[in-house]
Amino acid sequence: MKAFLRIAFLGSLTLAVFFGADVAVAASSKFKKAKASETVVLLHGLGRNKSAMWLLSYRLKDAGYKVERIGYRSLSNTPDQILLGLSQKINTCCASKSQKVHFVGHSFGGLLIRAYLARHRVKNMGHVVLIGTPNNGTQVVDAFKDDWWFKLLGPVANSLGTGPEGFSKSLPVPDYPLGVIAGKSKSVLSKTLIPGDDDGVVPVDSTRVEGMADFVVVNTGHSTMRYNRDVARYTIRFLKSGQFRKTRSPKKLLKVLAR
Repeated sequence: MKAFLRIAFLGSLTLAVFFGADVAVAASSKFKKAKASETVVLLHGLGRNKSAMWLLSYRLKDAGYKVERIGYRSLSNTPDQILLGLSQKINTCCASKSQKVHFVGHSFGGLLIRAYLARHRVKNMGHVVLIGTPNNGTQVVDAFKDDWWFKLLGPVANSLGTGPEGFSKSLPVPDYPLGVIAGKSKSVLSKTLIPGDDDGVVPVDSTRVEGMADFVVVNTGHSTMRYNRDVARYTIRFLKSGQFRKTRSPKKLLKVLAR
């Protein structure tokens, strides 16, 4: 059975990582505009490049943000090597801006944001949104980390397990406004490997992190989260208000309670 799971997972992972599994999605949005000049630093996940975040970038721009999509090599470098180059790029483009700077990361990109913010102070720090980020690792890595073919995915993939040596375990509790979006989808493969709800790669419970300000689950898979309209809507709402759901005004709340 495990041999079958290895073959099935390797096939799906190869398609997702090396061919991107990108699909064409309608880009219309109509989101409420942000304040002028606020910037969003947008990071992709494992095995991607910055073009993978094109639709979410479009929706953020349509909401009035300036977006800095920053790429990095995730299949050959270690997390520390990636972070060094990434820090230089963020420091150059964004860290000293006079307007707010927000951060949004998909999957491993979210861990890189946490690592960067643990080491650097941003002058006008805004809000942070992590999308499908394995803040406590994933059992998928635990299941295959000793297989020769999995080692070919590089040091980053092998650092995303749930053990104490995992990259996420080295990160401190966030001290900034942080929102977490988890995905939930049905997958026979992941149900065999991952207990509880998951997005096909990352367990819902693993996305939670101590100190987060808000949390929401969206019905979508791990790779497709970056295209999902609800994910974009929640992301923009958190960047604006520090929460995913709208707060009812006192008048509206009284009307609801009076029913």
